Amino acid sequence: MQLIIPNWVNVPRNISAFSTLREGGVSAAPYDDGSGGGGLNLGTHVGDKLEAVARNRALLETLLPASPIWLSQVHSADVVDVAAVSTGVEADAVIATQPGMVCAIQTADCLPVLFADLDGRVVGAAHAGWRGLVAGVLQNTVERMKAAGAGDIVAWLGPAIGRDQFEVGGDVLERFVERAESTQMSHQILAQTQACFAPIADRPGKYLADIYQLARIALQQAGVQRIDGGGLCTVTDRRFYSYRRDKTTGRMVSLIWLK
Repeated sequence: MQLIIPNWVNVPRNISAFSTLREGGVSAAPYDDGSGGGGLNLGTHVGDKLEAVARNRALLETLLPASPIWLSQVHSADVVDVAAVSTGVEADAVIATQPGMVCAIQTADCLPVLFADLDGRVVGAAHAGWRGLVAGVLQNTVERMKAAGAGDIVAWLGPAIGRDQFEVGGDVLERFVERAESTQMSHQILAQTQACFAPIADRPGKYLADIYQLARIALQQAGVQRIDGGGLCTVTDRRFYSYRRDKTTGRMVSLIWLK
């Protein structure tokens, strides 16, 4: 099983984290690994055989201290404590303060963000599609971690749709501008936000959005100064599942926990 390990440094040794890719499971096409082998689809809601997903999750759990709590992700800004919920709860971010409790976020183009407290007391994970970003899911996760005792927080941006592939309409730009104005962001931050949307020359009203930079702006606004990762495109890199590229596809997962 191939894994992507966050490239952060000076994170306490009692924190573990990784993201999965397509390779290493038992799912058949279109949920396979893209090269004719079994795929590590971890989503039960995408049309894959449930017995295949169960086997894939069992393979994943050999690398974990406990079974993850699988959220029902609905593009919200809601954050839960993994110790207080059960699988199926609707939320798009999760924190943990107890060792052995695994935070898990599923994605297939949306941005997974992992959070580590440099004191080694709190970790978190967030599902940041554009709707979650504009609703404030990253800021809410940082706030919830700090309320749970986190000190300085670092973030890692996992694999997501790249800025040259993420075509959106003018309505998405308008939503981000509205949020910037409603939260009284500075003119500089508003300009930085607008700069994340590059007009497509031959398609009026269409833009290429930089979800990585939008996340960085949100995290910096929340007081997170150290942000690692970013730059892996799920659409162009076929090691990853991509809904934008394939429509019917599986889900990767990004996980973090305290040891």
